Amino acid sequence: MHTEQVEIYSDASNHAVMRHPGRRFPASLMQGDSLYALCTLADEACRLAKAEGRSRTFDELNELRNQLWERLNHYKRVLTEHNIALPFSEQPR
Repeated sequence: MHTEQVEIYSDASNHAVMRHPGRRFPASLMQGDSLYALCTLADEACRLAKAEGRSRTFDELNELRNQLWERLNHYKRVLTEHNIALPFSEQPR
């Protein structure tokens, strides 16, 4: 871990906008629990598209889902490496 200054354009809860050093444009910061919620929503959308036989819709949704899960898995690895608890539970309800 290292510390750097970032430009914060908005620190609105769950909608922070900031620019990391070396980047031209600001980024939208997403909290880990919000990212996890989007991943599970994408899973359900894929399940429904597949069940309804919408193969083209499923393909597009599946690509979205895969990119979200890739980002979430990176987030989980980083938190684990730094001994930080996840802000969500992956246990089925």
